[in-house]
Amino acid sequence: MDIQYINLTEGRAEEIFFLWNKEIGDNFPMRKELLRQNTFEDVTVLLEGSWIAIDTKNDRTVGFIVSKIWKEDMECLKIQKGVGHIQVILADHDYRNKGIGSELLKRAEKALNEAAVKTVLLGQDPWHYFPGIPSEFEKTREWFERRGYVNYGEEYDMYCDLTKKNEVILPDLLDVKFKLLDLAEKDKFLSFLKKNFPGRWEYEAIHYFKRGGEGREFVVAEKNGEIIGFCRINDINSPFIAQNVYWAPLFNQELGGIGPLGIDKKERGKGLGLAIVQAGMYFLYNRGIRNVVIDWTELVDFYSRLECKIWKKYTVYKKELK
Repeated sequence: MDIQYINLTEGRAEEIFFLWNKEIGDNFPMRKELLRQNTFEDVTVLLEGSWIAIDTKNDRTVGFIVSKIWKEDMECLKIQKGVGHIQVILADHDYRNKGIGSELLKRAEKALNEAAVKTVLLGQDPWHYFPGIPSEFEKTREWFERRGYVNYGEEYDMYCDLTKKNEVILPDLLDVKFKLLDLAEKDKFLSFLKKNFPGRWEYEAIHYFKRGGEGREFVVAEKNGEIIGFCRINDINSPFIAQNVYWAPLFNQELGGIGPLGIDKKERGKGLGLAIVQAGMYFLYNRGIRNVVIDWTELVDFYSRLECKIWKKYTVYKKELK
């Protein structure tokens, strides 16, 4: 068997799409538009560390790996300096235990090292698919551990069935108003994020507006005319496929997403976190959505108070490069 390795190319996108769904599509159904958005159109992909394995006998794609680094020169990304990501690595089941995965990973790590990456995370990349290794893939966890990756915790996706809630209403607080963000408040909102949540959430919001977002995906809490909290909500009409609706094909009805969310430090401890999630549920419910997913969270107890249940579990891994 002769395996050839070539850099990631959109010319093989169709084969990668079919390989993904053949191997893990039952749990994580890939859509062509999601693959294009998160991999082929993402500027953070490190091409030198992204490879496709091809069986030259039949010109068949039998594996691939995608690496990423934070390339954009933005103030909010300074904390990501020296961090790289393996977005995904996948090999055809018929070609396992032939060293293909090891070779793909070796090439990716070499490129990440040459790009001055010190810490490699599995998943968690900008426009990621996973926050870690899904719990279904125990052998994958063992495989990475043998290659020096260290487990440092767990993250969860949670699910809420809004049809089972007694009522879905907009919280009524004396001095706080919950509403959808108006596009005219864009700069005000970004300033709030920069002050209170600099980093990834600010980065994602900046890209949201760059991609044509008009505000309907952000519930904000206002007090005396000032934004003191936010909650992201997503649905089928959002300007791009957001993280908490990646796996919408698993549901027979439309899936909505909630998160991230945050409250101004000065206003915490007053129940506003739960209230703004309830507000998010209210706006999604009024759009006819009954299935809701909260992605990539550790706050199981918090969301359980809103009758959400663990849906998917991930183990997070990292490796320090020498």
